Amino acid sequence: MADNGISKLGNQYHEWLRAHPTAAVEFGDAIEDLLNDAGVIFDRVSPRVKGWPSLKAKAKKRFPDGTLMYPRPWEEIHDVLGVRVTVFHSTAIPEALEVFGESFKVIRSVDKAAQTRISGGFGYGSHHLILTVTNAIEELSDYEGLTFEVQIRTVLQHAWAEFEHDIRYKQGPNQPSPQVDRLFTLAAGLIELADQQFDEIAALKDPSGDTDEDVELNAETLPGVLAVVLGGRFPRSRSDHYRFLSELLEANNVTSLGQLQALLNAGDIAFVHEAMHYRFRPGQVRLIDDLLLNKFGKKHIDATWSIGDRADRRRRLNGRFKNLQALRAHSAKDSERNTREKN
Repeated sequence: MADNGISKLGNQYHEWLRAHPTAAVEFGDAIEDLLNDAGVIFDRVSPRVKGWPSLKAKAKKRFPDGTLMYPRPWEEIHDVLGVRVTVFHSTAIPEALEVFGESFKVIRSVDKAAQTRISGGFGYGSHHLILTVTNAIEELSDYEGLTFEVQIRTVLQHAWAEFEHDIRYKQGPNQPSPQVDRLFTLAAGLIELADQQFDEIAALKDPSGDTDEDVELNAETLPGVLAVVLGGRFPRSRSDHYRFLSELLEANNVTSLGQLQALLNAGDIAFVHEAMHYRFRPGQVRLIDDLLLNKFGKKHIDATWSIGDRADRRRRLNGRFKNLQALRAHSAKDSERNTREKN
């Protein structure tokens, strides 16, 4: 690429960076919220902004015939902002894909693991998405139109890829020995087998049975209690979020199974669904947070806004409360009109 092209790219990159100094944090928080709200169990969300040396090197890449891979690098290189999502087992990957598909415009979706299997080998496993931000995510409204990359892997796939990259990077221009290649292939096969075992464990893990009316509601018991009370209607949330849920319930004096069952009545669940316009089935913790907000209103906000690690929780609760109030007012008008028509 000519020097003036690289210079232009550098200006675009650094101007964008100055305008969005906290982009990685904002995308990380927003995507964590999306996955948590949908009840997708994940290990971690790791966002990053590509460094200038790495972007410049990618912009200079050429095909074997000498033509540039990215003639318009700022528009055609989609991983200036990237997010990696690691999950514990591969059955969570389709759930995460559904969330991303509902929340962003999907430009490209590539299953690298499937590509490797089709070629008859073992190796790099990951699902790559190229997404564009729409107006669907309020927290990312400043980034509408931005295209970015998401990689979704299991923790085992991630460990293999990181170690393999580290070993090959340290080789420099030297090709790894056939023995190293053979051992990496063997390890990849074992990891694929282990992922399959984890999937089977996850499928067998679903708790069932009767729930004792006197059971104590806490972080340890809530997953099993909700599995019985809600069945499979709403996805399970991350394990560490049930401690957050137990604090929400305690703050509202919901301490018994009977109170919890009353909170989870079908009418209120349907009302909350209509008011919140969920893009996907909410996870158990998000659903109950909204049901508590529906039942206790401002008292719930005042009692729980400081619970958890999200600094903007009060603002988010107030926004959701407005949705509930708007639907309640609309329903009241409809009821009043229907009464007048009957009379």
